[in-house]
Amino acid sequence: MPTPFEPSPLGPRQTAEEQARDRDLGFGSVVSRDSRARLLNRDGTFNVIRSGLRWLEMLEPHELLHISWPKFIGLIVWTYLLLNVIFAAFYVAFGPDDLVGSGAQMLGGRLGQAFFFSIQTFATIGYGQIGPNGLAANTIVTVEALVGMMYQALATGLLFARFARPTASILFSRHAIVAPYADIQSLQFRIANRRRRNEIVQLEAQVLYTAFENNGEGRLVRRYRLLPLERNKVTFFPLTWTIVHPIDEHSPLVGKSRADLEREQAEILVLLTGVDETYEQAVHARTSYRADEIVWNARFQSVYRGESPSHLLSVDVSRLNDVEQV
Repeated sequence: MPTPFEPSPLGPRQTAEEQARDRDLGFGSVVSRDSRARLLNRDGTFNVIRSGLRWLEMLEPHELLHISWPKFIGLIVWTYLLLNVIFAAFYVAFGPDDLVGSGAQMLGGRLGQAFFFSIQTFATIGYGQIGPNGLAANTIVTVEALVGMMYQALATGLLFARFARPTASILFSRHAIVAPYADIQSLQFRIANRRRRNEIVQLEAQVLYTAFENNGEGRLVRRYRLLPLERNKVTFFPLTWTIVHPIDEHSPLVGKSRADLEREQAEILVLLTGVDETYEQAVHARTSYRADEIVWNARFQSVYRGESPSHLLSVDVSRLNDVEQV
């Protein structure tokens, strides 16, 4: 049985039926036939735009779980201010006597008074210096109090969901490499867990090769092939993992050069699946490499720094991308 630092033998090769099944990845026949765009970006996103939806269907709170933190915070603040401006405009529209109180004149002009009163109502603060006067103003206060509670509940829920949602924060090496392996060549790339206090177990890798090939009828179509790996699964992932595909006589990469991959618009698709030890839920990570992101005749430099003063194995993740020519 190989140790974690020794190559393991390749498993049994796929049957023709299994290979045919794996060629359909869900991109569809149109993409396989016509699209020349990159299928999968380096950050794991797909080059797909879904159009034809009504604008109400596009305003789904679930989308806010996937945007960046600056965009999320900016949207929350922008929506908060916009709602208060709208309610302030209603207060102003009802006349100068809709807001009264000892502190009414301390808040500036009518728009300033209405805006800061709206802030206090929206956030259920109520300092008591100013209050609504009349049926119309009190009706708006009633509506705003309800909207404010719903908005705060939604914003708080989204914020909690973004923190609580289990995700894999895996670093992929900037380049894949073609490196010596036994008596042949191999395709390799390296990964590491970005989080120091979070572990992923039962991590499994699936690597596929896609390129445009002649279908025998004079047309170029995109083909998909599952690449057998030296090891496609590790039980523990505390350090780094160099994923290796031996380029033997059965590999679609055998005899290929960078020029060949560029001409065929080849792409290496990578999907990782594991279990987050903290949440005990499945997490995923994906990326891809194109021909200009593969370095030929190279090898990765070691990321291991030996034992630390506390006798723990030390890994320098900043060297994950370091390669050298061979």
